[in-house]
Amino acid sequence: LLHSSRCHFIAASFCLRVVGFVLLLVFAAAASASRDISNGTSKEPNPAREEDPHHRSNTTHHKKAFPVLSFNYEHVRTPFEISLWILLALLMKLGFHIIPRLSHVVPESCLLIFVGLLVGGIIKAIGEKPPILDSTLFFLYLLPPIILDAGYFLPIRPFTENLGTILVFAVVGTLWNAFFIGGMMYAVCQIEGTGLGGVDLLSCLLFGAIISAVDPVAVLAMFEEIHINELLHILVFGESLLNDAVTVVLYHLFEEFAHIGTVTVADAFLGVVCFFVVSLGGILVGAIYGILGAFTSRFTSHTRVIEPLFVFLYSYMAYLSAEVFHLSGIMSLIACGVMMRPYVEANISHKSYTTIKYFLKMWSSVSETLIFIFLGVSTVAGPHSWNWTFVVLTVILCFVSRMLGVVGLTYIINKFRIVKLTKKEQFIVAYGGLRGAIAFSLGFLLTNDKMKDMFLTAIITVIFFTVFVQGMTIKPLVDLLAVKKKKESKRSINEEIHTQFLDHLLTGIEDVCGHYGHHHWKDKLNRFNKAYVKKWLIAGERSTEPQLISFYNKLEMKQAIMLVESGSAAKLPSTLSSVSMQNIQPRAQPRGRIIPRISKGREEEIRKLLRANLQKTRQRLRSYSRHDLMIDPFEDNMSEVRFRKQRVEMERRMSHYLTVPANRQEAPPVRKVRFESGSVKVTVRID
Repeated sequence: LLHSSRCHFIAASFCLRVVGFVLLLVFAAAASASRDISNGTSKEPNPAREEDPHHRSNTTHHKKAFPVLSFNYEHVRTPFEISLWILLALLMKLGFHIIPRLSHVVPESCLLIFVGLLVGGIIKAIGEKPPILDSTLFFLYLLPPIILDAGYFLPIRPFTENLGTILVFAVVGTLWNAFFIGGMMYAVCQIEGTGLGGVDLLSCLLFGAIISAVDPVAVLAMFEEIHINELLHILVFGESLLNDAVTVVLYHLFEEFAHIGTVTVADAFLGVVCFFVVSLGGILVGAIYGILGAFTSRFTSHTRVIEPLFVFLYSYMAYLSAEVFHLSGIMSLIACGVMMRPYVEANISHKSYTTIKYFLKMWSSVSETLIFIFLGVSTVAGPHSWNWTFVVLTVILCFVSRMLGVVGLTYIINKFRIVKLTKKEQFIVAYGGLRGAIAFSLGFLLTNDKMKDMFLTAIITVIFFTVFVQGMTIKPLVDLLAVKKKKESKRSINEEIHTQFLDHLLTGIEDVCGHYGHHHWKDKLNRFNKAYVKKWLIAGERSTEPQLISFYNKLEMKQAIMLVESGSAAKLPSTLSSVSMQNIQPRAQPRGRIIPRISKGREEEIRKLLRANLQKTRQRLRSYSRHDLMIDPFEDNMSEVRFRKQRVEMERRMSHYLTVPANRQEAPPVRKVRFESGSVKVTVRID
């Protein structure tokens, strides 16, 4: 068995190498064919040349032969090359996961960049110009699928619970990195002998703004491989998502100031206002498109086929609308996905949900793979302007500023957090701040050619250092420091009940204490959502469905889909629920036992009855007041202390009336004595 598996592994790796080599040859052939065609078409006929009239008259008698086979590569060049790039990306991703030894040592992003370097070198060796990852291709086509996948499936609870920490790292941390790197680089450029005297302060600050932001694509690719715990993952990934507004504002601000040459106090104040406009405006645009998408999905019950398209189109339109006004497109996509998901999933079918899930995962995976491959190809394409002082100091300052920023901000944040961030967790947060294609694309937008080449060279060096060095060493460091990793666990009804109980308990404690914390506002938002928003955005009775019942339905459907996919539910009756299916043991049923069947109408009546009565908890209508404590009549009448006092008093009275006779013959006649005290009645027979 081991020998056969080893043979299959060797055969698979050999096939992948052969296919990769064939693809490289196809790339080379396509490039050479396009070059030959362009050279052939560039030769224009000489209009001054006069043809012989006798020759022209003879050629009119010969009929042109019908072309059996023709070659026109220019007609399909663009879609053919796009298909080749996507096929190359998929084969590299497949080969990475087939070879387990390679995946345990080298991260996937490093391997893809190396493949890009190899492909770019081959294209340049045959005399062609390699394609470059320009800003239009990256920001409009490759980045949106990755951000939509991250925003649509964003874990809401850990994100909202750590939102304050994420905002501090994203806003204050990015500002610290930008100004620290820009200021230190300007100080170094003023030293004689470095050859950087022409770099002014605004150019250094612009470079600091470009290189300071943590890249979400690189963070996603790395953290999904090391399986870090949920807290650290949401801190670093949330920071990489929300620092987009700061990066966009600083980039446009310093670029505008670099052209003007002077900065006033009013310009700085407008820059602060621009930050709030860019961030809040992007969130508002995304929320509007998310509500529109949820409202549209309410009417798609008769056309289930087009349901996934509404999700993709509304999300992409939210991103493009934000980019039109230079707002934060990343925050717009996140807001759209978060706003749309709970209502869309309640309206669409389960097949549409599966389509959305797998299409987003596929789309984002292909885009991520192409981004890293194009980074390698663009590195070969150049041009580069290498300056040892500038490049080495950029790498050192990026690492130092990240460490200082995380440690300093965490010292302040831990004073307000209940769960403190330990030294190990702070190191992983600082070490996981990778740079990626966003910094490269922003550097590609620069107009000054001399500064642009030097900045791009430094940016590419920082990207390679963070992806290769930090990306390859963070997994051994996590194991060495014994940092908690993510535990794969399935949510259950029991966990959901206890989570809701703790939420209600903490909300009640905050109300009693008079403290309006995030539990209080979360409860207010949930009540507003149930009372108004769900009625407009969710169709049918599911708008009034309790949260626990809704969660139960999701679990039931997931388990049913798993059973159907595994083939174990083929012989089970259709009326059994999936929760009943998982409790059925694989033993044979006794003979003569018939499983009862009920009609669809009766089943619907039972479900309505459970939905109407399962979640009716008693709620007090009067509000709590610390100055006016009203006595509950139930608690007053049925008090345990009051009942015990009545019992003691009754026994004391009985001791005075009851006497024990010395002789049974002298006993008085039988009579009954009845005592009544409040709501307690006792009858004693006296002989």
